Parts: sequence; structure tokens; C-alpha cells
Amino acid sequence: MVRGAGESGPHPVDRHVGRKVCEKRIALGYNQSDLGRALGLTFQQIQKYEKGANRISASKLWDIARFFNVDVSYFFDGLTARAGVAEEGGEFIHDFPATRQSIEIGQLAPRLNPRQQKLVLEMMREMVASSEPQEALQAVGG
Repeated sequence: MVRGAGESGPHPVDRHVGRKVCEKRIALGYNQSDLGRALGLTFQQIQKYEKGANRISASKLWDIARFFNVDVSYFFDGLTARAGVAEEGGEFIHDFPATRQSIEIGQLAPRLNPRQQKLVLEMMREMVASSEPQEALQAVGG
């Protein structure tokens, strides 16, 4: 069976490492083609790495870390049951596409005081809740 096919999909660690590559790439202002050129790869291969569909070899992860000027351990930060993986199912809690905006939200939030964080969180929850019925209607052609 092809790795990544079937019900199980990519291994959670491969997805986590790929996500960290994606987040760092976006935070530094590079696109997938930029990273691919630096590593001698295509942007499609970078996409596969970032989704966890293809595992990143140790030597390639070393090259990526050098390009981003980070320690290799950076890509494994957050791989604890509490921070990155749900206790029961082993699925990542932060399993959503990284965007420039989501990364910036994550960087700015700790700079707010707890009251401000709570207000922003409530506003975001309200915005998500109000958009869900419209998205469901659009999905069925309504």
C-alpha cells in the first residue's frame, strides 16, 4: 500500500514537521518555489513535505534548518500530548492550513493582556459561527 493512502493518511509526526516547515517558510516570506530552488527540489515536492504526504529525510531536514537558520529541533517543537496531539486519538489539534494571517494572529495574541485575548477569542468564535451556515448553504448550491 502506498504510504499516506487509506484511512490513516500521513503519520502525525510527518504532518507536524511539514507544518512547521510551512509556518517558518511563510513567516520568513518565502514561497514554495523559493525553498525548492534552495534545496534543489520542485515546489510540488515542498508541497508534499508540508502536507506530510512525503517524509523529509534527515539530510533534507538538515538542509531546510540551515536555510531557515534554525536548529533541527525547531521542527519537532510542540510534539507533546499536551501541546500538539490530542490525548485520545493522536490527531493534531492544530490541523488547519497555515496562512500568513493565522501565523500573525498566533504571534500577536500573546502580546495582548488576558482580557483582550478573551475578547478577540469571543469575536473570532462569533465570526466562525455566523459564517458556518452560509458555507453549508454554498456547499449544497444554495
